[in-house]
Formats: sequence, structure tokens, C-alpha cells
Amino acid sequence: MTLYVSEPPLSYVARPPAVVDANVLAAFVFGEPECEEAMTRLHPYTLHAPALLPFEIANVAMNKLRRGQGSSQDLAERLEGFDFGLIRLAETPPAGVFGLAQRYRLTAYDASYLWLAAELKAPLLTFDGKLAAAAADCLANLPPPEDMPENQ
Repeated sequence: MTLYVSEPPLSYVARPPAVVDANVLAAFVFGEPECEEAMTRLHPYTLHAPALLPFEIANVAMNKLRRGQGSSQDLAERLEGFDFGLIRLAETPPAGVFGLAQRYRLTAYDASYLWLAAELKAPLLTFDGKLAAAAADCLANLPPPEDMPENQ
């Protein structure tokens, strides 16, 4: 007897989650030189971020305006042109974020990305070395899944 398997195209296969921080997304929104590197690293993932992400990106635009790195109109158009709907935004609990911020000496904003990565048990994609170091420690020390024996 022959077993037939019919599958959808690879574009429909579930992609693993990853948390993406504001500096990575800013590379896309504002056409930064790091955009190419970010694009290659983001490809296999379903992207997640704390709900504060759009406000952080707006703050990047304000900082660029203050430094004379774009006109108000250009920066506003870039913000309007970026589809934040491609990223799954999640609420993060202030007490949990506060705890991680204290532990790793991060801003609460950065700690919110770390909290979400730990909650999802997903990689955190960032260009921030301090946040990356905190994520490496935090994610390496997550408890094993409940259905996995601890000695594996």
C-alpha cells in the first residue's frame, strides 16, 4: 500500500518565534546600513515585540529629527509606511520587566524585550551588545520544559 502525503508550500509552514527589538526594526524603517544583515537574520522567524515597539520607533524618529538626520515629512512618511502589523505585539507585565531590569541593569524598555523572549522561549534579535549579553544569560538559564527530564 502506498502512503501519499500532500503538503502546503513551505511559505505556509509555521515559523518559530523570535523577539525583535526597536534598534533592529529601526534599521528597516529608516533604511539604516544594518538593514541587510537584519533581513537575513529575521527571515526564518515569526516576529514578536512588546507593545511599546511603535512608540520606541517614533522616538527614534524624534531623535533623528533632533540630530538633523531627516526632515519631519520624510520621517513621518517612513513611520506611516512601515507595517507594524507584521509583528505580533504583546503586553509585558511591569513587575516582571522591573525584576529583569534590576537583575541585568537594563532600562525597563530593554527589559521588556528580554521578558518577552524568556516568556516565549525564543531568541532575541538586537544590535545592542548589553541587551544581547543579558539575553544570552537569561535564556541560557531558563528552566527545562515540563515534559523534559532535567538531566537531558
